[in-house]
Amino acid sequence: MASPDGASSVGGSPEDTELSITLTLRMLMHGKVTVGGLGAAWGSAMPRVGSSARITISEGSCPERITTITGSTDAVFRAVSMIAFKLEEDLGAGSNGAAVGRSPVTLRLVIPASQCGSLIGKAGAKIREIRESTGAQVQVAGDLLPNSTERAVTVSGVPDTIIHCVRQICAVILESPPKGATIPYHPGLSLGTILLSANQVRGHSPLG
Repeated sequence: MASPDGASSVGGSPEDTELSITLTLRMLMHGKVTVGGLGAAWGSAMPRVGSSARITISEGSCPERITTITGSTDAVFRAVSMIAFKLEEDLGAGSNGAAVGRSPVTLRLVIPASQCGSLIGKAGAKIREIRESTGAQVQVAGDLLPNSTERAVTVSGVPDTIIHCVRQICAVILESPPKGATIPYHPGLSLGTILLSANQVRGHSPLG
């Protein structure tokens, strides 16, 4: 994937180049279920994820929170993987032990609206390609999130398909940096950030 600023790594391998990119991924999540659950899962996953990724979750009275993951692309994708599997585990725990298939989970990414055109593609070609190649459901909200220049991008599926899908979405946004100033979305009154809190995504039906 290309660096956001177009810089290239001189003399490094492709793996070194990718790891040198710093990626920030924002997700809109719900803080209702087991506030400490994601923190505990992240703590146990740290040896595998590495210390280069940082997760913060916005604080405030609003039940929705912004989860921000920052680090190398590899560390960010490992963190997304951990979150997706933790959500699936929580959904399975709520099935009262019934013998059911893998539960689909949902992540809501928060992306500057100026990058959504590249994600959708001409006549919807790019988003259709991502859906078909990953098997995940992807929808881009038609409206801006309140008081911001960002939109919600909803990704649904089993964790493996979600992880593949998020990789492809990140490839697109890294190659198409946001245009102009971005006003970030803050659910309710954001009072700062705390490390590692809530872990449940709220359902949403944006326009595709």
